[in-house]
Amino acid sequence: MTKANAQPSAISKSIAQHLQSVRTGRGLSLDKTAKLTGVSKAMLGQIERGESSPTIATLWKIATGLACSFSSFLSGDETAPTSQHADDKFANDPNVTIKTLFPFNAVTQFEMFELCLKDFHEQHSSAHQIGVTEHIHVLQGKLGVLQDGQWQAYQAQEQCILHADQPHGYRDEVGETRFVVVIHYPV
Repeated sequence: MTKANAQPSAISKSIAQHLQSVRTGRGLSLDKTAKLTGVSKAMLGQIERGESSPTIATLWKIATGLACSFSSFLSGDETAPTSQHADDKFANDPNVTIKTLFPFNAVTQFEMFELCLKDFHEQHSSAHQIGVTEHIHVLQGKLGVLQDGQWQAYQAQEQCILHADQPHGYRDEVGETRFVVVIHYPV
């Protein structure tokens, strides 16, 4: 948030409410949550109060540390179907847009997103829970995918499976790239 008087966006409110709900529901202090997620106590407090919007990478660290799905922070509910069709824009990541296509489903153990990276943006992510995979399909542009310390490029209509239980990343190679990610969580 850039202004002291600025109101939190709908996505910031959803993230704040879900983080606080999960944390307090599990009886976790901010200190314990910081240890689990690798995100500082101060930052977690700012997120919960709606004073700061996390980057996508930070939100992944929180979701991974709390063993929650990424989409639960966007919808605020692990099981609710989404009626949201607008893109989720992260204030700290203006070159990244995420649209939730299917929120996490406990029966199928997956969630699905459409992402758009612009202006040659490079997005890095820390390792997710053990066994998590991301099934990626490039819709438009050219996507660089970082896996095992190596970048590999995929054109429109190409796919790959990313082992997301290790550090990984995505890079827009042409100025604007759209792709679909199906994240599968192990049972």
